[in-house]
Order: sequence, then C-alpha cells, then structure tokens
Amino acid sequence: MFGFRGPLNRRPPEHPPDRPIRFPRGTFFLMLFMAVIAGLGALKIAASVVVPLVIAVFFATALYPLIVFLNRRVKIPWNLSVTLVITVSFVVLGGFFLLLVSSVRMVFSAYPRYEARFLTVYQTIAGILKLPFNADNSFLSNLWDMAGMRSFIQYSAITFSNGVVAVARNLVVISLLICFLLVEMQALREKLSLAMSGEKSRYITAILEDIMGQVAKYISVKFFISLSTGLLVFSGTMAVKLDFAIIWGFLAFALNFIPNFGSIAAGLFTFTFSILQFWPDPVRPVYVGILMLAVNMILGNIVEPRVQGKNLGISPFLILASLALWGWIWGFAGMVLAVPMMVVVQFICENVSFLRPVAIMMGSVKAAQEKAACGGGGL
Repeated sequence: MFGFRGPLNRRPPEHPPDRPIRFPRGTFFLMLFMAVIAGLGALKIAASVVVPLVIAVFFATALYPLIVFLNRRVKIPWNLSVTLVITVSFVVLGGFFLLLVSSVRMVFSAYPRYEARFLTVYQTIAGILKLPFNADNSFLSNLWDMAGMRSFIQYSAITFSNGVVAVARNLVVISLLICFLLVEMQALREKLSLAMSGEKSRYITAILEDIMGQVAKYISVKFFISLSTGLLVFSGTMAVKLDFAIIWGFLAFALNFIPNFGSIAAGLFTFTFSILQFWPDPVRPVYVGILMLAVNMILGNIVEPRVQGKNLGISPFLILASLALWGWIWGFAGMVLAVPMMVVVQFICENVSFLRPVAIMMGSVKAAQEKAACGGGGL
C-alpha cells in the first residue's frame, strides 16, 4: 500500500543507447602513451624477428614494380619473374661481398706500412691523455697494455663473430621472406576484393597501390643515389691513389642510407685516412675532402630531390629523434630503417584524410605549406 520512495528501491539510470561511454581526454592520451611505450619495448625485445621482417617488406616493395613489369610487359610468369629478380639481386650482393672481403684482406696485408704512423698518432694521444706508452713496443702491443683494452678487444672479437653468424642467418631468413611475400603480392588485389565490398575494396586497393608506389620510388631512388655516391667516391679516391678505394666507396654507399649524418660520417672517415696516408702532403687530403663534400652536396641536395619529384621535407628534428630512437631499439639496422619507416608513415598519413594534419606536422614549414596548398584525396 505504502511505497517507500527512498534510495533503496530507486532504479539506476540507464545509458541512452545512442550515447556511447566516453573516456576523459587525459585518460585516453595516457593509455595511448603507455601503449606506445609497451609497443616500443616489444619491438626491442623481438628485434631478432621483427628486423628481418621489416627489411624483407621494404625489399619486396622496392622489387615489386620490376616484377610487375616483367610479368605484364615481358609476359614472364609471376613466379618465374620473382625467381629471376631474386637470383640477380643475390648475384649482385654476392659480388659486392666478395669485393669487400678482398679489400679487407688488402687492409690486413698493408697494415705493416701504417704501423709507424699509427704508433706516432698513438704517442701523441697518449701524451695528451696520460696513457701508458712504450716506444719499444708496437702499436698493437701498446693498445694491448692499456687498462681494460684486453677485455674490450676480446669482447669486440666475440661480438664481431656473433654478428657475422647473425648476419648470415638473417640473410637466409630475409631471402625466404622476400620470396614468399612477392609471391603473395600477386593475389593481394583478389584477397582485398573478397574481404571487402566492391567499392570499398577498389578504393582501399587504389590507396594501397599509391602508397606502395611512393615507397618503392623512394627506396629505388635512395638505392641508386647511394650507389652513384659509392661509385663516384670509389672513382675519385682511386684517381688520387688513396688506399682501399673500394672500402671508401662501399662505406659511402652504405652510410648514405642514413640521411645527413651517414654521409658526414663517411666523409670524415675517408678524409681522416687520407691525412694519415698522405701526411705531410696537404694537397691530396684537401682534394679528398672537396670530393666527399661535392658528391654528397650535388647528389643529396640537387639530384635526389629532382628525381623524387617532390621534397619529402621531413623535419630535421624528427629525423634526429628517429635515428636516436630506432638506433637504440634496433642498432645500426634501426638507423638505416628509421627514415624509410618515417617516410612510410608520412605517405600513409597523406593518403588518409583525418591523418593528414599529422603528415603536415611531420614536415618542415615549406613542405607543410606545399601539402596544405595541394590538399588531395584520401580515405
């Protein structure tokens, strides 16, 4: 008869079905930050698995247009095209490796000629830093007698041997991943059409092919610019009769994949060795310095932007931060992959409408103005 209207029999309020529960903005960003930190930690722990996979994806993306050309224009079956391209790539890489091994052997055979120079340099440094020095011992013996140097050399030798084994193992894994990934790419369009509705499938396929084309162009241009840099450095250092010219060419080729800082490091190494070899002649070291500066300035700042067709314009601060971050996570491989991964992220953000502000924020002011003026479509 008498209904009690207190809080005990009051029904709890129900959420309207058309109003989803919203997290506070601060909570969302905190969860996002924790997810990013956890993801980076997982990538560092799983580096031995993830790095070969990422390298294989980049290589497969770069080789994909060539395989499409062989399949559609030359009418070579897809699997045979993959086999031919992979075989030629390994022949070229094998040739590079044999040249590098022969050059390393030349370094060891020519070491006695540089013993006196190394000893003089070490004597100067030892006098400045108050390190032990015995004029009756060789350069290596003096290094061996330094405090902690024995353990460092032993640790370096073990690390180098383990690194050689790891590189050989990773090359096999990367080769298999590239082969299977290229074979799978043939059916990518059909899989997308079966997984999604017709219009959405065509739209996503177009966006995906655009991103793959941009990434393939970037990697291909970067490879040929780096190869041209290595060949020019090799030819120039050989012309001036700098020893181990092929090593300096290979160093310029490999380090050019690390933007800005890689070419500076290669130039400093080559210039320092030229001073060591040609001392006290100042002319040829100056020539080597001008050669390294001119090659990197012309190819990196003039030719590459023209061939790319547009200025990627990634912020220099982001490049430096990315090199530091991925170098800590994946070592040297991370430093090589850092900028290509940033380029991929930038391309994805440019092709997805609600992520386009992120692409603008990743670039320099000039590149941001160009992107804002161009606009463009996207998801």
